[in-house]
Amino acid sequence: MGTKTRRNPSARQNVTDANRTPADAVCALVSGGLDSCALLAHLAQRYRHVYPLFIRQGLRWESAEERALRRFLRAIHSHQIKPLTVIRQPIGNLYGNHWSLTGRGVPDRKSPDAAVYLPGRNLMLLTNAAVFCAKHRIPYIALGSLAHNPFPDASPTFFRLFSRLAARALGQPLIVLAPFRSLSKTDVLRRYRRFPLHLSFSCINPKRGRPCQRCNKCAERAAAYRDAHIIAAKP
Repeated sequence: MGTKTRRNPSARQNVTDANRTPADAVCALVSGGLDSCALLAHLAQRYRHVYPLFIRQGLRWESAEERALRRFLRAIHSHQIKPLTVIRQPIGNLYGNHWSLTGRGVPDRKSPDAAVYLPGRNLMLLTNAAVFCAKHRIPYIALGSLAHNPFPDASPTFFRLFSRLAARALGQPLIVLAPFRSLSKTDVLRRYRRFPLHLSFSCINPKRGRPCQRCNKCAERAAAYRDAHIIAAKP
């Protein structure tokens, strides 16, 4: 029998490619949104140990998202996916009266994608995830960034540079993976439609824990289901 070759996490690779070789462990940086739930399904098919990480920053929709995420995890009941870890990193002192905290001036369904930008969000989330990975000796962080994401902290270049910086700062190999970076939300929905993605939550202005049906993210979700020719089931 030949000797099994393991992937070296420090080797140079495309940050958007998580499909080359199976690996032992990955941290999934997730919300309760459709893309994050699909990401968990994707990773569970490729890694033996998937560690979901949810970071609460005090944003208006996080309670509803966390409930949705836990519903999804219970529904798929994957042995590869470990129990959810929740980390709190309040950003009220940084964001002040930002709409994501106050609920005033929330981007509506007619707003452009750029309107929902949260300054430094991926930078803050990835920094927390990197420390989590260093503590647990996990070599990969995966997140569900999509092709249309216009923000500077969601580009392949940013992920590559962050990987290098975090590895240097923490003294161990770390690579950020974005396996959906070439896909649209419609693509993701079609590809993972056999999973209970209807349990996910995509709203930035929830009303009593329910989608408002009026915000930018509610409109984006509805458009994805329409374009995929899939009738959205109720949670």
